[in-house]
Amino acid sequence: SYHNLGGAFRESIHINMLYGLDTWVMNNPKKKPIRIFEVGFGTGLNAWLTLVWAEQNQIPVLYHSIEPFPLTEDIYSQLNYGDMDDAIFHYKPYLQRLHKAEWDKGIIMSEYFNMKKEKVTLQDVQLYPSDVVFYDAFAPSKQPEMWSKVVLRKVCDSLNAGGIFTTYCATGQLKRDLKEMGLAVETLPGPPGKKEMTRGWRK
Repeated sequence: SYHNLGGAFRESIHINMLYGLDTWVMNNPKKKPIRIFEVGFGTGLNAWLTLVWAEQNQIPVLYHSIEPFPLTEDIYSQLNYGDMDDAIFHYKPYLQRLHKAEWDKGIIMSEYFNMKKEKVTLQDVQLYPSDVVFYDAFAPSKQPEMWSKVVLRKVCDSLNAGGIFTTYCATGQLKRDLKEMGLAVETLPGPPGKKEMTRGWRK
């Protein structure tokens, strides 16, 4: 499953919008554009909500996402995120555009949202400096290679000073690893269905 059964929509807003983007802007009100790296494009939910956030706040975002195994159209065409909230219904068409956008190429998706999605593994991708990281890989029990110290260090080293690392994962091992890599680590209340989440800061 790609989703938190307690509600993927609310989970993404809670972890990545509230404790990621909103927090970054509060601490860096004059720094634009915001550079975001997402581990796991998946259903496109995080990218789509970030586009909505960027348009509503009129803050430019440069979004870089990776996904070695993209969903096929017969699956992503059934996604109904645009029906979750009347206030963002008119952004619904962008979800299909995000999925249909050409891979491995920078694309202007809207006035405030530029995206590059790459069909590549985290081990092989070339990372750019990032202000915020959405670490949305499958759970360590399902995809342990995505939580190894080697790949975590690669991602942490790409964070700019003051950069934020957000993830639903709250294992003790992850927190210890992030601290070892120089991040200040917080355990925060999780979204519905999850007791805790993790946020790291590049000192």
